[in-house]
Amino acid sequence: MTQWSPEQFSKVQLAGIETLAGLTGKAFEGFEKLLELNLQTTKTALAETREGAKKVLSAKDGKEFAELQIEFFQPAVDNVLAYRRQLHDILADMQAEFEKVVEVQYTTSKGQLQGLIDSAVSNAPTGSTAPLAAWQEAVKATTTFYESMQTTAKQAVQVAESSFNTAAEAASKSMPHRAAKASHVAAK
Repeated sequence: MTQWSPEQFSKVQLAGIETLAGLTGKAFEGFEKLLELNLQTTKTALAETREGAKKVLSAKDGKEFAELQIEFFQPAVDNVLAYRRQLHDILADMQAEFEKVVEVQYTTSKGQLQGLIDSAVSNAPTGSTAPLAAWQEAVKATTTFYESMQTTAKQAVQVAESSFNTAAEAASKSMPHRAAKASHVAAK
């Protein structure tokens, strides 16, 4: 059977360290973007809340009060949806970067494992081919299972994202309708 040389072992360890450093860097980049988004969103929300409160509190009557409240809440809904889209973009970028690394690592490991199995099979003593063939089949079954689970997980994420986007759009579209209804009730 083929033995790993110290150079091969060192090369694999160095590749693992480089991968970890790259992933850590990407995680920090994503964290920085997320922090910037949260800070900007908080600043904007505080400024808009202050201005909206001033307007609402200066209302002359109930109708104007209701209209100003509605005017205040519509941008808030839009801001929440904008925040959600930006958050999604940041997280999607991070996920894509991590998936690239995982895919490369998976492909590399799969190739190395297959090379090890092929080497073991070609150097196996007579009579040991049956256990090695069973081992090969187990590895193939595990690989197939992993790949099908990966596909299923990606599909589930897409369905959840689509459902959330549909709900967010419906909420955004219903806000003007609710505002008009509330304004009509306040006018009575």
